Amino acid sequence: MPELKFDKTKCASCKAVSCLVKCQYMNLDRNEAKKEWQKLINGEDSFVLETCTTCYACEEYCPFGNHPFYLIVERQEEKNKLAAPRALIRQWVNMCEPVGKFMVGQVKEQALSFCLIPRLQFLATGKLFEDVAASWIIGAEFFCNAVYLHFSRMSVIKDRLPKVVENISRQGIKELICLHDECYATYNSLAPAYGIEVPFKATHYFEYLYNKLKEFKSDIRPLNIKAAYQRNCSTRLIPDIDHFVDDIFKLIGVTRLEREYDKKNALCCGAIILSLKGYDIGTDVQKRNLDDMVKCGAEYCVFNCPACWDPLAANVAKRGIKPIHMIDLCRLAIGEKPVLEV
Repeated sequence: MPELKFDKTKCASCKAVSCLVKCQYMNLDRNEAKKEWQKLINGEDSFVLETCTTCYACEEYCPFGNHPFYLIVERQEEKNKLAAPRALIRQWVNMCEPVGKFMVGQVKEQALSFCLIPRLQFLATGKLFEDVAASWIIGAEFFCNAVYLHFSRMSVIKDRLPKVVENISRQGIKELICLHDECYATYNSLAPAYGIEVPFKATHYFEYLYNKLKEFKSDIRPLNIKAAYQRNCSTRLIPDIDHFVDDIFKLIGVTRLEREYDKKNALCCGAIILSLKGYDIGTDVQKRNLDDMVKCGAEYCVFNCPACWDPLAANVAKRGIKPIHMIDLCRLAIGEKPVLEV
């Protein structure tokens, strides 16, 4: 089974212990963080394993790209410090098991990945997707499995991911356009961290959208709106794609408002925290996030992840802010109607 590429010497030379000190859900000074992190490196028990909200942020905070979050997930499973109720974990593991249930379109070398999220099929329509709309894959055989990071089940990912990569490659796909961050993150962060070779190029749909918008530049009517961007947990694994948010916004006339909870200080949607850590903690995260959007004068909240849309979109609307998916925002800029509505 694939093993995590983790370099202890990098941690030994790190004085900042950013992975834990910067955590928004644990309040640790450097000395305490150093002590607890060393326990995790040594395979010892630490309260970090139970306190972790699985927000992924420590992956971004690590200056060495040394995968602290993946190590935490490994230790949670080893120590049986489950991040979710056992019944919920079992349900997810069984529900997404690859048993030959998948669908493909007229697959070409460039294809869209809808992973295991049917609604992405409805988003990937219109002029921006007309060249690739018929070439797609969806189903458990192509499911990236990154969701198991939330469930302390790295073993499931390590077992299933090589088979998923092989299944995609068998379709003759050379470039996979990932409509969900977790897919892109899986092939560009998780797989390399475990030495799993990915024989195709995984492209984030932000990059795809940006390039298509440049092709349709004459059709763009600047939106002239102020927006808060809801950065989801999976983007912590792939911070290199964040600049495309700014690039796209600039192209279509959207101002990305500066606010407390964006970029490296972003708060997740709170859904996982609600289900894993309790109502009080989860609702506090959501309230702080929404208050911040209102305070900065956001007219729109731009979503990227469907899993963020479900717990947050209606609440955003109640606060007088229009929720919109990034694809729908781009669609709006070229005169097409949005697909997702609250």
